Amino acid sequence: LAVAPLAPDTLRLDSVYAELERRSPSLRASAAGARAAHARIGPVTRLPDPELRLETMNRRLSGLGLDPVLGMNQVTVMQMVPLGGRIGLSADAARARASAADQRVPESRLTLRMQAARQFYTLYRIDQSVAVIQDTRDLVRRLGRTTESMYAVGEGRQADVLRSQVELARMNEELIRMQAMRSAEAARLNGLLDRDPADRIEVVLLPDLGVDLPELDSLVMLALRTRPMLRAAREDLNAATADERRAGRELWPELVLGATYGQRRMEGMTDRMVSFMVGASLPVWAGRRQQQMQVEASAMREMAQAELAAMEAETRARVTEVVAELGRIDRLLDLYRGTVLPQSQAAVGSALSAYQVGAVDFMTLLDNQMAVNRYRLEVVTLTAERGIMLAELEMLTAVSWVSSSAAVPAGGIQ
Repeated sequence: LAVAPLAPDTLRLDSVYAELERRSPSLRASAAGARAAHARIGPVTRLPDPELRLETMNRRLSGLGLDPVLGMNQVTVMQMVPLGGRIGLSADAARARASAADQRVPESRLTLRMQAARQFYTLYRIDQSVAVIQDTRDLVRRLGRTTESMYAVGEGRQADVLRSQVELARMNEELIRMQAMRSAEAARLNGLLDRDPADRIEVVLLPDLGVDLPELDSLVMLALRTRPMLRAAREDLNAATADERRAGRELWPELVLGATYGQRRMEGMTDRMVSFMVGASLPVWAGRRQQQMQVEASAMREMAQAELAAMEAETRARVTEVVAELGRIDRLLDLYRGTVLPQSQAAVGSALSAYQVGAVDFMTLLDNQMAVNRYRLEVVTLTAERGIMLAELEMLTAVSWVSSSAAVPAGGIQ
């Protein structure tokens, strides 16, 4: 999809996501963790390393020479062989943990995207709030000049002049506070992008938030099926189940196989011999060792199962909550845009005309204008909240609900 070039002082959400993908240390750490988990599979699928022994037997203390009858040099190779399919079960657990680590990479990506989107929409709210306050300040400044002119010719009141000056001072104070807040939010976004906290963050450009969502039941089922965190938890449960099965076979002995080659010098010849050995470990401490390992593995499997159930419950609840919040936001936006704002703006126009002919006082005019100011700010806040909720829904369902490359003019939401 071709996107028209933007002015260099604007920032799109897709640009934030692209930079996050390219620069985030957390994503690199998550990917490295997945590679490490896959590297653990190979070692557990192999037998333990064999043991090699070089031995010399029956050397005399005087000079350490070999005894002519009993002296011998030997080479022994021994191999430990776990029985009961423990190697296969260890491999199953390692593969499940590697799969869980793979799922945590997109989960980390989705979480970081949600955090970045939260900062992005917060910056949008601040920028638009600053614009609203500046527009209102300019209007109050013009009204103030009108009140001063009327007061100068004896048609106005000094209290109106003072009130307009107080409102201007209050708005200047609010602008200072908003600018400080923007610096803090920009520093947080820079931190997510691994940039210098003082780097400049451009004015953000709102993406198109007009999306039709599926029904709640469909969204819940989608989240339970596709959320990477839940997939990782299911793989953790598989790994814990394999560990529990392996622990149940710890009572099986470990077989020890060995072969020894020996030789000794005899008169006029070298006598060569070979020996074989079969041994096994004895679980003499089974009550305090192997059985306790079974108890631990069973408890870990129960914990993984409970954690998965808790994550699923939290996901269902959070999806329901997000959908409810989006419904509330949409209804309020429709109310403000369709009814409240047009009526309040009409009331300001009417009050301004009445004030100019002395039909209403300055306080009435100013209160009407401040009401419009509050409603415009509320629209900005609700729009930012809608973006944040959609970003969280993306994290919960692993589906992007916002076309971050499409954008609407900032004035389109007023």
